[in-house]
Amino acid sequence: MQEFFNMGGYAFFVWTSYGLALVVLVINIILPMLKEGSILRALGRKARRRKYDNTDKNA
Repeated sequence: MQEFFNMGGYAFFVWTSYGLALVVLVINIILPMLKEGSILRALGRKARRRKYDNTDKNA
């Protein structure tokens, strides 16, 4: 088992690569979710603004 984690003397490079790949995958999951939330909030504000503007013009 120790040999597996040592990776034949290249453990630092191998585990760093795995770590960076994991970070990139997590970022690729989290950032779109955050962006989606901000886009939906902006669209909601825009829709409310348009609704408010249309009711003012009709009054």
